[in-house]
Amino acid sequence: MNYKRSSLLFENAKRFIPGGVNSPVRAFKSVGGSPIFIDKAKGSYLYDVDGNRYIDYISSWGPMILGHAFKPILDAIKRRLEKGTSFGIPTEIESKIAKLAIDMVPNIEKIRFVNSGTEACMSAIRLARGFTKKEKIIKFKGCYHGHADSFLIQAGSGAITFGSPDSPGVTQGTAKDTLLSNYNDIDSVLEIFKKNKNKIAAVIIEPVAGNMGCIVPKVGFLESLREICDQNKSLLIFDEVMTGFRLSRGGAQERLSINADIVTFGKVIGGGLPVGAFASTNQIMDKLAPEGDIYQAGTLSGNPIAMEAGYTILSILNNDTKIFKSLDRKTQKLHFEMESLLNKSNIPFSINSFGSMISLHFTEGPVIDFNSSALGNNNYFKKYFHEMLNAGIYLPPSPFESYFLNDALSYEDIDYTLNTFENVLKRMVI
Repeated sequence: MNYKRSSLLFENAKRFIPGGVNSPVRAFKSVGGSPIFIDKAKGSYLYDVDGNRYIDYISSWGPMILGHAFKPILDAIKRRLEKGTSFGIPTEIESKIAKLAIDMVPNIEKIRFVNSGTEACMSAIRLARGFTKKEKIIKFKGCYHGHADSFLIQAGSGAITFGSPDSPGVTQGTAKDTLLSNYNDIDSVLEIFKKNKNKIAAVIIEPVAGNMGCIVPKVGFLESLREICDQNKSLLIFDEVMTGFRLSRGGAQERLSINADIVTFGKVIGGGLPVGAFASTNQIMDKLAPEGDIYQAGTLSGNPIAMEAGYTILSILNNDTKIFKSLDRKTQKLHFEMESLLNKSNIPFSINSFGSMISLHFTEGPVIDFNSSALGNNNYFKKYFHEMLNAGIYLPPSPFESYFLNDALSYEDIDYTLNTFENVLKRMVI
């Protein structure tokens, strides 16, 4: 494929934007080469500035669950635009989407909207600390909860030690209150609680992880987390920025039958526009200002255009839950047939999927946490990514990102993807 204009635009962007991108994964650092620049999208397809068409397997990293330029959402945005873009004053649509989200998701009674998943998770942690009067939190290696300082942490010599900053600019003072555990390893969590008795405000986790590839929780892992938090009067926070309104009508809580104390949302809830949210019971949410003394605010939070887009997509998903079954079937077809093709090759692999999330790891063993995901053969991944891209299939440009399918994806698209994949495997000799 010809990427001439994309390459020129990338070189120009680097003059004005750090690294030429506004989010690091877009820069193709993990796979090499220059990123493509998108001009437009429709349904399951992306179209770049050079006129190339791609089957899209990232769906804007999750939000475009119904496909790009979905007409009911575009129409809703257009209607709202005619009334103005922002007021900084309450609007009815905020309450409408709040009620709808509460009706859809188990175990929440109030919700507050923000502008990103990062804001949602940052605010959830502040709320948990204010509610419990404790300061420390536990997060899991490989789980991404946005770029707030508290989350950019690596754990020194072990999971039970105080954290140390994993990014310049994060202070030691911030790092010491974030404790790092291993996903799918309940013993590491127990050890941290033992070493920090009565100090842990909350455990925050992606119930199905998507930032080390798709990682599925072991049977009993989340149930044990729930029990440990109850025993220690700590809050369990589900980061459902990816999984919320994607894995089911009620997200991971509904799909896995586990209640969290606080849930964060993003991606799908904005219908393609920047929206985040966090939600809980009345008892916890009423601690927020102006009702309580825990402060949180945002000038553009509850933006009417974003709320209209979000209300429209949630209404569709609420009224037609067959969409989730459709997405599951498409993902299962992709998973099983990729697995069948890989079994005929000599290439080591592990495929994980859950609902409409899936990832392929070029590893010798199963991928159950960050350490096992990091064992993947990046040379295989680079070749795989670029060969698929050149055939018109856009995959996550990093081995540590989940694919997100959208329901506009046709079985013809999937068949083409699988045929291409079969041919790529034949050429994947490192």
